[in-house]
This record gives sequence, structure tokens and C-alpha cells, in this order.
Amino acid sequence: MSRVAVMGSGSWGTAFAMVLADAGNDVVIWSRELEVADDINLRHRNESYHPGIDLPPGIASTTSPQDTLAGAGVVVLAVPAQVLRENLQAWGSAVEPGAVLVSLMKGIELGSTKRMSEVIGEAALVEASRVAVVSGPNLAREIAQRQPTATTVASPDRQLAQRLQEQCTTDYFRPYWTTDVIGTEIGGAVKNVIALANGIAAGMGLGENTQASLITRGLAEMARLGVALGADPLTFQGLAGVGDLVATCQSPLSRNRTFGFNLGRGLSVEETIAATKQTCEGYKSCQPILALGRAHGVDMPITEQVVEVVHHGQSPRQMAAAFMSRDTKPESLLAE
Repeated sequence: MSRVAVMGSGSWGTAFAMVLADAGNDVVIWSRELEVADDINLRHRNESYHPGIDLPPGIASTTSPQDTLAGAGVVVLAVPAQVLRENLQAWGSAVEPGAVLVSLMKGIELGSTKRMSEVIGEAALVEASRVAVVSGPNLAREIAQRQPTATTVASPDRQLAQRLQEQCTTDYFRPYWTTDVIGTEIGGAVKNVIALANGIAAGMGLGENTQASLITRGLAEMARLGVALGADPLTFQGLAGVGDLVATCQSPLSRNRTFGFNLGRGLSVEETIAATKQTCEGYKSCQPILALGRAHGVDMPITEQVVEVVHHGQSPRQMAAAFMSRDTKPESLLAE
């Protein structure tokens, strides 16, 4: 049995901790909130994020990062993308030498435009071969309910990816492995922005044709950026690409889609933020994603319009008009 530290007791961190425990690992969750840690330890529940769901009894929790990390050969990082660097710098000395660091985060860092695996390498001072990424259609509530799903485990080290694949395989959670970390992370980050745009369209009352068009062109936008950064274009046709994109764009469980939906139905950005109880990575990451695209000469019209709406006061209806007024061109997954 392997000891795994899950740093973060939110919805996805808790759901993945359940997967790991069901797969036979000894799991400890770090929680920032004492009431969440007590709930996990005393009642085997996390009512704050997964009400009504029993956790495996072997999962423990603590508010001490040092106690969580002690003896852990695998460290799963499940904190908001924009606080990852500061947390790792605080925790770094407590991470066991040789431990593997696994990112569950789907964002791009503000300012640096770094992917999460790059931030981990820099902040924790570890080589890329010790870092892995999990991404795919990962709606946390469904996973916590043990509904069947598949996902992607990515690492530049093939053996590490395969080992982690085995470590989180259950009868309801099926991981596939890849060495394309760039594609996996870009898919996970960009799909949040496209889901935000799709939510705006749905909130405005626009129908399935509009939403299917946004999803499809969003996939092209995602692939263009990924390929410009060195990703395998086929990654975007898999679980970390179109699989995650469809789930996040279409499900009411998606916090990014819900954020956009509230904007589309007339709430202001401030009202939408106040109504959002969990981190919406698309809101925070759309600006660095757009900056990353511009730095590599990649046209990202949907991301650009989302930035205009959520950060510069443009109305959702102007976003739709701007999208439809673009020049006509041939269709291609990688066409500008």
C-alpha cells in the first residue's frame, strides 16, 4: 500500500482521494479548514463539497501540511492554480525526497503564463520526470458518486505515467497514459475558457447549434495553441481534449459553464463571483491563456472575447456578434 498526500480538500481533490483509496492506497488529505478535516476524520464525509456521500473509511485528514506530506511517495496537488506557487514554496521542505508530484489543476499561471507542471518544477525544485498531470472529463461530483469515467495520466517519464495509471485504476475510474504533458495541460486549461463562453451562450438562451459551434471551434483554438507549444495534435481528439471539453461545456455540474451561464442570463461579473462558491479557473486563466497565444502567434478569438466580457466590461451580446462577424475561411482543426 502506498501513502499518498492529497493537498487540497475541495471537490476534485476529495473525489480523487476517494479514487486513490478505492484503488488501495493509504490517503491523507490536507485541508485548510479544520471543520472539513474533522468532518472527514469523524464522519467520513466532506459535506462542504460532496454532501451525502460517504468517503472510504481509510481516508484521513489534517490541517498540517507537514503531517500530510510526511512519508508520502506521491503528492497530489489540488489547490487553485493561482496559489500553487506560493503553497509549494511554503511546503517544499516537507516533500519527501524523490516523491512524485501530481497536478490536478487546470489553469495557466498569471504573469508567468506557465503551465502547472512548469510551476511545480520551478517552485518545488524537482525535475520534469518526477511530475505528472491528471486530466480528462473529471466532473468531481460524478466521480465521487463512483459513476464510470476515463481520464488521462501524463508524464514525460513513461514508466511514471504507467505506474500512476495502475495506482488510480478502479472499477469506475479508468486512466489512460501519455507522455504528452503539454497537450494534456493545454486541453485542461483552455476547455475552461471555452466552457465559460458556452455557458454565456446558454445563459443568453442560445441553442444547441450555437453551443455545438462554440465547442467545435473551441477545440480548434485549443489544438492550435497546443501544437504551437509542441503538443501532439492527436491529444486534442482524446480524453484530455474533446472529452474534457464536452463534459465541461455541457454539464450543469461544471463551475466554468455555470459562471458563464450566470453572466449570460444578466448577472454582472461581481454578482457572478459572489454566487460562485468554488474556484472558476476559466475566469482567472483566460488572460494568461490569451497572452500565451499572442506570444506564440496563435489566434484565439473565443478566448479573446471571454477576456473582454469578464475583465473589460463587454456585454455577452457583443461577444456573440464579434464571433459571428469574423472573416469566413476553410474549416480545419488547426486553421486560424
